[in-house]
Amino acid sequence: MLIPCIDLQGGKAVQLVHGRRRELAVTDVFSLLQKFKSYSWLHVIDLDAAMGKGTNDDLVRELCARARREFRMKVRIGGGIRTISRAQEVVAWGASQVIIGSSVFRNGRLNLRFLRQLTQKISRKRIIVALDTAKGKITIHGWRKRLALQAESVMPQLEPFCAGFLCTDVDREGTMTGANLDWFRKLRDATSHLIIAAGGIKTRGEIDALGKMGMDAAVGMAMYRNRLR
Repeated sequence: MLIPCIDLQGGKAVQLVHGRRRELAVTDVFSLLQKFKSYSWLHVIDLDAAMGKGTNDDLVRELCARARREFRMKVRIGGGIRTISRAQEVVAWGASQVIIGSSVFRNGRLNLRFLRQLTQKISRKRIIVALDTAKGKITIHGWRKRLALQAESVMPQLEPFCAGFLCTDVDREGTMTGANLDWFRKLRDATSHLIIAAGGIKTRGEIDALGKMGMDAAVGMAMYRNRLR
């Protein structure tokens, strides 16, 4: 399954290279719903919230509402969801699933206590854990802090607390240089859970290859540039 992404920064939909340099921005964010209307899932990520630079709450809420009401899309929302109350708030906006990243870790280790508490309030079927990776290590807090952990090593321990994993190859994010299929195969061997692959994806062939591994593909830059072939 191909999943389009709307990443929000300063009230605009943006695409960043390696999560840092802004490559493009779309001011009319709601026009993207029309562009993506044929897809069954949509990712909405609040980059400002992820980086601790405010939020785009009103925009996220309205995108979620319109995507569901007008196009019957299911929406995953992520970015800065670091408390149980925040996760509950986002679910109340109508999100089918929430993406949890930084709060999964504490002091460089898995924060299983937080996850146990979270799954007491929200069904694990509505939780996706983000295991974004740069230079082979998990990175958190808007991809600004790297941990001494690898995604494949923590997946088995996280399985009881989530429906699946969003795994972004930060080294290729926004570059359209092609998916790192070898890395995604390694992840596939580590878990039977749903994996949503992201980072560098540029062709339908790559999406098909990921599909054969049983993975969905979250695509940003190639769709915004109309370069997906």
